[in-house]
This record gives sequence, C-alpha cells and structure tokens, in this order.
Amino acid sequence: MELKNIIPNMEKTFGTLKFAGPGRILTRREGNKDKIVSRTYNLYSPIQKADSIQVTIPAIAGEIDFPYETKVKLVDPKITAEGYKINDNGFTDYVLTAETIVKD
Repeated sequence: MELKNIIPNMEKTFGTLKFAGPGRILTRREGNKDKIVSRTYNLYSPIQKADSIQVTIPAIAGEIDFPYETKVKLVDPKITAEGYKINDNGFTDYVLTAETIVKD
C-alpha cells in the first residue's frame, strides 16, 4: 500500500495558527502567458520551534490577504512527503497543503 498523504490533527500538531504573510507563487507557462498554479503562505504557531510554517494553496482559492497575526484555520489540510537526493544522500521535505485558509 502506497502512502499518499497524512491528514494531520491540526490542533495537536500545530496549535493555534497565525497568518504571517504571503510566500512564493508557483507559475506554469501556457502559450504566451504565465498561469498561477499555487500560492504559498507563511503561518506561525507559538508551540512550534520553527520560524514559520508554510502552506501551499491551489490558485483556484484566489489570493489570501489577512492582517499579520490573524488567527487562521486550514480547510482540508494534508501533509505529503517529497524525496530527493544530492550525491549519495537522501532527503525528505514534508509539504503542508490545504484547499484554502480561513479566519478562525
């Protein structure tokens, strides 16, 4: 059986999430135009030791803009693993995605 994604318990995993601003935008070239595929946003949580938590939202959700430190909630969050190698070493990035971000 192949592991496709993990559905996290957001409250236990991250605690209270707060909006910290936009991140990168992923685009794809279609014909003569660039089409936005997804947007990444920065969030943070007081219980996490990391600087920020990044969540990727599909472009269909539109652009999200909340004031800094607004309490937010993720709709349908999932965590996937992306593996890659550099020379003879293997690495894994864990990617948090959601359908959209809403005020909590």
